[in-house]
Amino acid sequence: MKNEASFAIEVEPRYLPEESDPAARRWVFAYAIRITNNGTLAATLRNRHWVITNADGQRQEVRGRGVVGEEPHIQPGVSFRYSSAAVLETPVGSMHGDYEFQVDGSGELLIVPIPVFSLSVPNLVH
Repeated sequence: MKNEASFAIEVEPRYLPEESDPAARRWVFAYAIRITNNGTLAATLRNRHWVITNADGQRQEVRGRGVVGEEPHIQPGVSFRYSSAAVLETPVGSMHGDYEFQVDGSGELLIVPIPVFSLSVPNLVH
């Protein structure tokens, strides 16, 4: 078996009505992320890249070091969890992006896609 890094990304978004103000065109969504290392090598999450799109088609790109102020080092068979939030000017939108990991030993940079997920106010469409 070859040594490799392999990650699975799971996302659970939710609407935060208590933080939102629709009259001011402000809808806030939290999202919980679980990153699981399914590979045989540990790696460190160095960078993140998000593309946030609202219902009007406006895109915002966010790039930065690590996640929530950390650069987690994730061992094989281990998951790292964190929560964050996004603010949209519409009650519906989506997010996707990627994480950049540096693999232990080789120093190889691995880009792991974050699948697209929806942000929407519950029961918006009847």
